Amino acid sequence: MAEHKPSKDEQIGFHKGSLTTLSNERQELLRIVQVVEQLMGMHMKALEELGVKLDMPKDQKPASKSEPKERRSFDEMFNDKF
Repeated sequence: MAEHKPSKDEQIGFHKGSLTTLSNERQELLRIVQVVEQLMGMHMKALEELGVKLDMPKDQKPASKSEPKERRSFDEMFNDKF
């Protein structure tokens, strides 16, 4: 049986579509992480108000909104290229 070799345009379309899908999945994952961090922050604040001292390692604390973003989003990079 003869194998179908996708044309260059088909390959480009496939990879662009894959990157778009993965970018959307990544955005959803980031949204979920933000919700979890917000909830963690609310619980931590409530515990502190109740007098409970929290000694969490820095890497386990919810990220503050003042922390700068270090990376550009995929959409920014993707749109710059095409």
